[in-house]
Amino acid sequence: MTSTEKIIVLRFSAMGDVAMVASVLREFSVQNPAVEIFMVSREAFKPFFDGIKNLTFHSIQPKTIHKGIFGLFKLYKELKKYKPNAIADLHDNLRSRVLSSFFRLSGIKIKRIDKGRAEKKALTRETNKIFKPLRQTVERYADVFKALGLNIKLNHKLIKSTKDLPQKAELLFSNKSKKIGISPFAQHIYKVYPLDKMEQVISDLTKLGYLIFIFGGGKSEQAIAETWEKRYPNTHNLIGNFNLSEELAIISNLDLMLSMDSSGMHMASLEGVPVVSIWGPTHPYAGFLGYGQLESDCIQIDSPNRPNSIYGNKPCMCGVDSCMDLIKPETIVNKINEKLNG
Repeated sequence: MTSTEKIIVLRFSAMGDVAMVASVLREFSVQNPAVEIFMVSREAFKPFFDGIKNLTFHSIQPKTIHKGIFGLFKLYKELKKYKPNAIADLHDNLRSRVLSSFFRLSGIKIKRIDKGRAEKKALTRETNKIFKPLRQTVERYADVFKALGLNIKLNHKLIKSTKDLPQKAELLFSNKSKKIGISPFAQHIYKVYPLDKMEQVISDLTKLGYLIFIFGGGKSEQAIAETWEKRYPNTHNLIGNFNLSEELAIISNLDLMLSMDSSGMHMASLEGVPVVSIWGPTHPYAGFLGYGQLESDCIQIDSPNRPNSIYGNKPCMCGVDSCMDLIKPETIVNKINEKLNG
C-alpha cells in the first residue's frame, strides 16, 4: 500500500473484543500516521477510540437503520463515501461478510481475520485436547493489516496515560490509599467468580486499607455493588453512575484492576493499568488475555478439564466443584498484595 491509503476496519462486538481493537489501532496509528482509519462499530464503543489520531469513528446501528441486507447496503453506501482502498474485517461474522462483499464487488481489497477456529476447538475439546498457547487475538488483528501490506509491530506493553477525573469522582480519589478497580461480573455466568467469595475478597482488601471501585453491569449487578458499598468501608459502586468515557478516565487513575476474563480486563489494558484476572472455563491460552497483561497475573486452577470453552458459555467442572469455586479468596488477595507492594 502507498502512504495515502484509507482503510475501513470492521469490528461490531463484543465489548472486550472492540476494546482490544482499540489497543491495536493506537499502535497502528502511531506506526502509520499517513493512513486514514475508519472504524466501524457500535456507537456505545466510540470512547475506546478517542484520542487516536487519523481515525474516524462510524457507528453501525444493527437494530434499526442498518438491520438486514438492505440496512447493510445502506451502511455500505455511507462508508463508500470515504473512498476506501481496503477493508480490514476483524469480526468475520455474517454482517461483516455481507458488508465486505459489497466492497469486493466494487473492486475493493478485503482481508479477514483468521480466528483459528480449529485450533480453539482442539484446545477446548474433552478428549485429545491440544493444550498449548494459541496466537493472541491482538496479533490476529495485526495480521489482517499486514496482509493488506501495512506495517505494524505490537509491543505488548502497558502504556499508562492518566486522564482527568470526572468532577463527581474527584472526591472519591481524595484518599491517598492505593486504588483497586474490581470488575466482578461478565456476560456469561460461568466466567463470574462466586459472589460470596468475591465479597470476601472485597472485605479483606478493605481491611488492608485499599480503596475499592466496582465497575461493570446493569441494574441487578448495580444492586449487588451497592450492597457491598454499604457493608465495606472505602468501597464505591460506579455502576449506573458514570458513562463509558468517564469510566475509562477513572480506570486510568487506578493502581490495579481485578477482573474476570471480561471487558473490564480489556478496558484496563486500554488505559495501561495492570490486571489481576480470574479464569474459569476459559483460559489465556485461547488468546484473549488483555493487551500487555502478564500470564503470571492470571489466577486459575490447573486441571485437565480446562479450558472447555472459548467464550465462557459452558460450565467447567474440576471434580465435584467448578474451577471457579476452587480458587480461594486469599489467593486473589495475596496476588494483589504482591503486585502492589512487591
